[in-house]
Amino acid sequence: MKKLGVVTSGGDAPGMNATIRAITRVAHSKGLEVFGFERGWEGLMKARVRPLTPRSVGGILGQGGTILYTARSPNFETEGGLEMASRTLKSNEIDGLIVIGGDGSFRGANKLSFKTDTLIVGIPASIDNDVFGTDETIGFDTAVNTAVTEIDKIRDTAISHDRIFIIEVMGKKRGFLALAGGIAAGAEVILIPEVKIRKQKIVQTIKENDAKGKKSSIIVAAEGIGDTRNLAKNIEKQTGSEVRLSVLGYAQRGGSPTARSRLLACLFGNKAVESVLNGQGSRIVGLKHGKIVTIDLEETCKIAKPLDLGQLELAHILAT
Repeated sequence: MKKLGVVTSGGDAPGMNATIRAITRVAHSKGLEVFGFERGWEGLMKARVRPLTPRSVGGILGQGGTILYTARSPNFETEGGLEMASRTLKSNEIDGLIVIGGDGSFRGANKLSFKTDTLIVGIPASIDNDVFGTDETIGFDTAVNTAVTEIDKIRDTAISHDRIFIIEVMGKKRGFLALAGGIAAGAEVILIPEVKIRKQKIVQTIKENDAKGKKSSIIVAAEGIGDTRNLAKNIEKQTGSEVRLSVLGYAQRGGSPTARSRLLACLFGNKAVESVLNGQGSRIVGLKHGKIVTIDLEETCKIAKPLDLGQLELAHILAT
């Protein structure tokens, strides 16, 4: 084992740079050379590579985004794309490749693992927290904190004007961010893709709150639930209350990572290098019951991470 490659793929997440830093410095301490492939799988296919040294990754621990850049590449998962990526790894004599990203990145990494002798290890970095095999992904804590900070500010306005606010957070397919952010911000209603929307139940909750003297409400909705603008109009019509929509958008992906996200980045990066040095490929690093572990890459691609729906009931109780 002499050369290690690093790539960031898919959506960016706070803590990706901290992960690159950890991988680079741990690998160099073990006598390995480290090379970063720029712009995700596209850069791997086109051999856009640059060396990473302990000095070149200085000052990025608290920096959001990724210094290696990232991009989505539909061509990568074609036979031709996978062959191009495999040739790049071979021509650059890359013995191990660490992929920093989410579930989509790992599906691509799993396909690539069948086309190359290079050992591949994944590090979960995603604000969606939807990667099977880890209790938490790098960047999730930061995204939740970002959402809660904004929701707290909006609640001030909601209370001042006796208004209902629907706050749309990221989460096209999964509701981990909406659920955690909603509970932490004391939302009266939380809407997630995993549970069918019951509009009458939402209206009933708002009317019950009004009867108790609670004139404002916060509804946190994952973007994947559907058209939140029409939902706002529907609730306003049925309750007679003013309803406003606030879409938090891409602000949730950016910003300086929290201490929690930085710590996971350091621990995951160290474990990934350790796995490669031990000859263990086709694995992802994860956090399970407080311990840093690795699990099978193919397994994490096949199994959907369960969401604790019991937390919705807890959210309702806490918001009464």
